[in-house]
Amino acid sequence: MRVAPGDNLLFHKALDILQPGDVLVVDGQGELNHSLCGEIMVRYAMSKDCAGFVIDGAVRDSGAIREVAFPVYARGVSPMGPYKNGPGEINVPIACGGAMVKPGFIVVGDDDGVVFIDPADAQEVIAKTQVLQANEVKTFAAIKAGAVDRSWVDKALKEKGCEVIG
Repeated sequence: MRVAPGDNLLFHKALDILQPGDVLVVDGQGELNHSLCGEIMVRYAMSKDCAGFVIDGAVRDSGAIREVAFPVYARGVSPMGPYKNGPGEINVPIACGGAMVKPGFIVVGDDDGVVFIDPADAQEVIAKTQVLQANEVKTFAAIKAGAVDRSWVDKALKEKGCEVIG
């Protein structure tokens, strides 16, 4: 959804129409002065089996949200409450944190952040992720065995004309 900066009227409407498993992705335009949601909205979303929030804006009650273990990714935190004036849009393509997001995109998040995946690209993303993960496992094993080839670092520095002193 797209909301006016610092305004959560349409966020409330989205809570009313969300389906179990939905992730609400909010283009709050990066506004950090007013929170778009807090513990009450999180608990309501949890009661409807919402899978989480991704908010390009601020939230409040962050400690309480952590305690209930509901996934919320937000640009920041503000104790100031929101406006309730509208306007906004629900189920439209938006920008969130600089990424284009369409309704129905797959949302994956961890401690490092969030990615949005077009379902049409999901199998390709899975395959590439599996290759990367397998390579990391090999690298971890090489590190443990003391067999890591780090010659690429000096080669890259030399190719870029860098001088290593010391």
